[in-house]
Amino acid sequence: MTANAASSSADRPATRAEPMFGTLLTAMITVFAEDGAVDLDATAGVAEQLVDDGCDGLVVCGTTGEYSTMTDEENLSVFRAVKDAVGARVPLLAGTGSNDTEHSRYLSRAAEEIGMDGLLIVTPYYNKPTQAGVEAHFRSLADSVDVPIMLYDIPGRAGIPIATETLVSLAGHPNIVAVKDAKADLVAATRVLAETDLLYYSGDDGLTLPWMSIGAAGLVGVTTHVATAHYRRLVDAVRAQDLVTAQRINRELEPVVRATMTRAPGAVAAKTILTWQGRLPHSTVRLPHVQATEAEAALIRADLENSILSGTILETID
Repeated sequence: MTANAASSSADRPATRAEPMFGTLLTAMITVFAEDGAVDLDATAGVAEQLVDDGCDGLVVCGTTGEYSTMTDEENLSVFRAVKDAVGARVPLLAGTGSNDTEHSRYLSRAAEEIGMDGLLIVTPYYNKPTQAGVEAHFRSLADSVDVPIMLYDIPGRAGIPIATETLVSLAGHPNIVAVKDAKADLVAATRVLAETDLLYYSGDDGLTLPWMSIGAAGLVGVTTHVATAHYRRLVDAVRAQDLVTAQRINRELEPVVRATMTRAPGAVAAKTILTWQGRLPHSTVRLPHVQATEAEAALIRADLENSILSGTILETID
């Protein structure tokens, strides 16, 4: 363990055994009315249902929440609505990252004032800074707040990864406590887990079991909108070291992951399925997203119908 990481260990209020953010988190959608306005009541309702069904944490206004197409005031209003709805029940992380450090600082401080329990901050995208710039960005934001931060490593969207050495160095900051990984480099992550006390979360729904097998705390997912209880059982089985059960549930979930994560963008697919289930009045998304085409919807439905879980996931679909 590095000196910085070791010195920060005593300051952290949670361990891998008792993750501060929970073990099953949904990166939840933001519900929009048919005219595109934010529907705060419906969004709060989604949060309540997710917690009722087994989520012990939520990410609010992340990528799936379409935060990048919302105004600052819209994002803050969603933080408040979800905080009021379920903030007494589960930890809430606010998505406050962007490619502009000062903009991220404003949103991060505002989220802290609202009472969010932590922040999800993505790698600064589009700019393609050096690793020195990436580290300076995260450190500057972590210095600006007193709430814990989960870094979001997703090179497919950001254009760059957070290098292993950068993660190890950042682990020395007392406010940087976790990583949501959508990089899928389990070997590199094993080094970070060995050398630091950072909590890891799978950022790829289909890799939840492999991630947890090397020590990840759980999942921050999208498919969890439509199969919450099944993911709760998967995560609990891994934590109970019941590999046989975990493997079975993982196989059962594969068509659901395919439907939610590969046929259309996650926000689009999740809203499509939730609308079919009668849990949303409509599947409105904001440009540049568009609603699922007929062909995409047919593929999503076929994946779900071919799943062994279709009896529970599709039971309310017309």
